[in-house]
Amino acid sequence: MQAVYITSYMAVTACGHGVEPLREAVFEQRSCLSPARLIQPDFTIYTGEVDDPLPSIQEALKAYNTRNARLALAALDCENEAFRSAVSLAVDSFGAARVGVIIGTSTSGIYETELSYASYEKNGKATEGFDLRKQHSWVATAEFIKHELQLLGPCYAISTACSSSGKAIAAGQRMIASGICDAVVVGGVDSMCQLTIHGFHSLELTADLPCTPLDVQRQGISLGEGAGLLLLERQQRESGQLSLVGYGESSDAHHMTAPHPEGEGSKRAMQSALQAASLQVSDIDYVNLHATGTRLNDQSEMRAMASLFHLNTPCSATKGITGHTLGAAGAIESIISLLALEYQFIPGTCGLNTIDPAFKSHVVSQPLQDQHISYVMNNNFGFGGNNVSLIFATQSTQKDMPYA
Repeated sequence: MQAVYITSYMAVTACGHGVEPLREAVFEQRSCLSPARLIQPDFTIYTGEVDDPLPSIQEALKAYNTRNARLALAALDCENEAFRSAVSLAVDSFGAARVGVIIGTSTSGIYETELSYASYEKNGKATEGFDLRKQHSWVATAEFIKHELQLLGPCYAISTACSSSGKAIAAGQRMIASGICDAVVVGGVDSMCQLTIHGFHSLELTADLPCTPLDVQRQGISLGEGAGLLLLERQQRESGQLSLVGYGESSDAHHMTAPHPEGEGSKRAMQSALQAASLQVSDIDYVNLHATGTRLNDQSEMRAMASLFHLNTPCSATKGITGHTLGAAGAIESIISLLALEYQFIPGTCGLNTIDPAFKSHVVSQPLQDQHISYVMNNNFGFGGNNVSLIFATQSTQKDMPYA
């Protein structure tokens, strides 16, 4: 029975490089969505793109040179390399072989693969330096992070669509609980590419204006990109450390893309997280919803919420700020949940004008400051019914988690 502590976390999003720009945008409820720029399709779409310049990959790791890897590198290097420094402390404490890497992604280096195929079609040869295994494969970004940080522990990727990095966080906890690792770099990285923009558009899931999750007039998602990294450790580094105290996973197996209409899989994931953390629904002070802004997704999750939680439990959606970062959403929105705990506030629902009257839960429209928050749940649900719910706590309120 041990706590898993979050000793550092970092994000790169459309809000900017670092946790501070993300915190400010959430505090101010400021949308960072704008018309697509990196890829400009022949239809209107708003995206949450990272416009700030990305760092260059060192020469020794050039084979991993993708937008995905550069987003991850930006997270390692921003805010005076705070995350990189925390990993170094973990290596000093446990040894490089005891620190693992688990990264969730749904795109990996697909953007570079698309550029390479376009080059082949035009010039008869792939782009110079293109490496399918070290750029396109799901594990490529995880491997890059491992080599960049000179870690020697287990390294793998999880790709379960929009729940990928939430599941990576849960997997990191299991790695520590099983004794395989003493610390794990977990999180997610996803970047813009033609596949996701055109794929979601073909499913008629994209909005031609900034997304408005939970709104009665919601049209669909706004795609985003970014990186979210968390360092999980067996022991705390300082008093007041935040921690991961529970997780729940489930699979709907209802449909390839549509969620279960009553949110049965979503509900099971939330129930499992509560059980793992030995908590009641009344203990949860805030739920960060997956809410993407599509009609079916929001409806499914809110039915699950209403059937499980008290109707006065505060909940909100934050994708109107960052966009839906797909495989990175679980990590980035977990970081927003950690910010809620650290700064004792409840994020609002950016873009919400009129709540869908079918939703009965207490949806917070504007940020609420000076709250008393001990436990926060973060939900992420992916295609195929791949669901995960995570529960985070302040060090003063955490309970021992029963590991299987």
